Amino acid sequence: MIIIPAIDILDGACVRLHKGNYNESTIYTSDPVEMAKKLVGSGCGRLHIVDLDAARGRGKNNREIIRRIRNSIDIVIETGGGIRTDADVKELLNIGIDRLILGTVFAKDPEIAGRWTEKYGKHFIAGIDALNGEVKISGWEEGSSLTDTALAEQAAKHGIISIIYTNIDKDGTLEGPDIENSIRIAEVSGLPVIISGGISCNDDFKKISDYNHSGLAGVITGKAVYENRVDLHTVIEKYQKPFEYGGKW
Repeated sequence: MIIIPAIDILDGACVRLHKGNYNESTIYTSDPVEMAKKLVGSGCGRLHIVDLDAARGRGKNNREIIRRIRNSIDIVIETGGGIRTDADVKELLNIGIDRLILGTVFAKDPEIAGRWTEKYGKHFIAGIDALNGEVKISGWEEGSSLTDTALAEQAAKHGIISIIYTNIDKDGTLEGPDIENSIRIAEVSGLPVIISGGISCNDDFKKISDYNHSGLAGVITGKAVYENRVDLHTVIEKYQKPFEYGGKW
């Protein structure tokens, strides 16, 4: 698996939410660019960025900060939050972002991933964020009436290269990752799955590694790193290994 630290940006600051609740946010630094440099210094080869303002779809985004992060580090960057139009895709690809995470737009119109893949190439990851099995959209503030498995089944058909699966009930809780449901999504979709949400300590990476499941490509960690519950350098050295997959993910 690949270990992927996360930067969530809200009002220009690096924050973490509790179970996706915008009213329960903790600010860790006002400078996401410096945080990105620090995370890269720990040895990671991939960074996960979420634009929480853009995710809500209220006309505000943090793309200038994302551009500055891109210009300051030389690793793979995956970005999500508010990617809903051709203009959004073009802007982020022009910035130099490697992977674009489609959440709300993919839940509403899975075929759009296929159209964008044909037009822009294999850059698109499905962000499947679920609460009690239902996919949530618009910054997790709205329901979709879709099950996580139903959406996962659509992913491979429409050009998606991998899935980030978040159990919202785990996100920001430090209660441990949802490994079992992440494996279920990998098996249903036939795509590499990145686990997101709930990482609490170094031992959580051992638990994921011990499953040794061929569909688990990576794991995202945020709050546990910021609160010094996870030593990023140590877990990367101990548990990270290249994910064997026949294509881009």
